[in-house]
Amino acid sequence: MKITDDKIFKISLTTTVIGIIGLIIFSGFIEPKEVKISEIDRSMIEEEVSVTGVIESVEKSSSGTSYFLKINDGTGKLSVIIFESTIIELEKLDCSPEIFLNEKVTIQGTLTEYKSTMEIIVSNGNSIKIVN
Repeated sequence: MKITDDKIFKISLTTTVIGIIGLIIFSGFIEPKEVKISEIDRSMIEEEVSVTGVIESVEKSSSGTSYFLKINDGTGKLSVIIFESTIIELEKLDCSPEIFLNEKVTIQGTLTEYKSTMEIIVSNGNSIKIVN
């Protein structure tokens, strides 16, 4: 069998289409890695993670556009940042960051480092949920 450029193109196109369809189908099933705060280290920076714990404090930034939460899962404490765009999403869901104070929550977000301190940036309004 002779392989021509036309056959290679068809095989490549078919493989690409199947791969894209697979990504679309399975993207909804990808969950962030659930971790304990004590397990978090610098090698995890820029990873999507999920942490469950109690919100010990909620502070509004001086500009009023962001919130800083402190979560404690029993193994450690971690700062959580909620920026203005996410606050707007929370308000559309009829909730504000203050309602999470002293509640057990699950937070999903991107792990970052700011001034040598690890923190999670909440990605959207659905990324913070109260756990019963």
